Amino acid sequence: MADKYVLKVTAGPTYADQTPIPVNTESPTSISSSFATTSLTLRIQNYRGLPAGSPSTSPYFSTAPHTSDLYSLQFSFTPKEDVNGNDMVFGNDFDHPIRDKLPPGFQQAFNIVKWFIDPGLYGDVYADEPYLYGPMLSSINTLRIGGKDDRVREAEEEKRANAEVHLVEEGAEEGEGEESRHDSKVPATAAGRKKHFLTEAHLKEFTFEKGREYACDFFNPYLDFNDFALRLPGYGLIPGITLPIISYWDGQPLRYVLKNRKTDEPLWVVVFTLQPKEALDAESEKKDETASSETKSAIHTGAADDDLD
Repeated sequence: MADKYVLKVTAGPTYADQTPIPVNTESPTSISSSFATTSLTLRIQNYRGLPAGSPSTSPYFSTAPHTSDLYSLQFSFTPKEDVNGNDMVFGNDFDHPIRDKLPPGFQQAFNIVKWFIDPGLYGDVYADEPYLYGPMLSSINTLRIGGKDDRVREAEEEKRANAEVHLVEEGAEEGEGEESRHDSKVPATAAGRKKHFLTEAHLKEFTFEKGREYACDFFNPYLDFNDFALRLPGYGLIPGITLPIISYWDGQPLRYVLKNRKTDEPLWVVVFTLQPKEALDAESEKKDETASSETKSAIHTGAADDDLD
């Protein structure tokens, strides 16, 4: 069934303001809003979606430690105002109910994710506008704290531009970034940071500072965008599970959002939409026929002009 659809990805500063973005290129998409400036790079292993002709993979997936990952949503953002760490959340949400479309085994899958992958995850999938969020500080795989100095930032951007693939490493930029991470009492490792920020008091002690860059990477080997399936491993006595999402899809897009939950304003939104392949093929054929007709008309007009000469 998955081969009947093609994936289209858009991104923007709001749910409504969306633009198609490239996949598997190292040229990031820039997103600007009144809340933040963001640079975003999306990679999907074995990609077969839009835009047509997109690379099917990225050097990212042949670089340790990402050889088993299926996608990467990598972004750096600079807030335009201070945001408390307890208010910055990352996750998925929907405009319409999904409770009648949840596949058998969903609760088991949710328990695996919450117990073993992202203990900070919270939400309500039975609501009229369902959501699953987690504090960004405990949910994101990799966090690198940057500085506020534009010169340092420009040097980093030049370094990224010259790299075959840019990987975000846990830590901080030398100097001011390191000072900020140390002063905020953020553990040095990703695992330590995630555990640290499962405590609400620690979240409230952290501030995403206005003018400071934060680089992040969100990735995993569980969500397959090509088969539109979620494959979770077993843990101990708990068996693994595969959810064929496409079989229960109700037509709604999948959205990833970084937002300030206090104001309910997004910093950016990425939307994954399934387009019927048959409709796209028909549209392509129609364009080809129109182009062919216009070419024939131009040739005919040119011949008529020659006769008049």
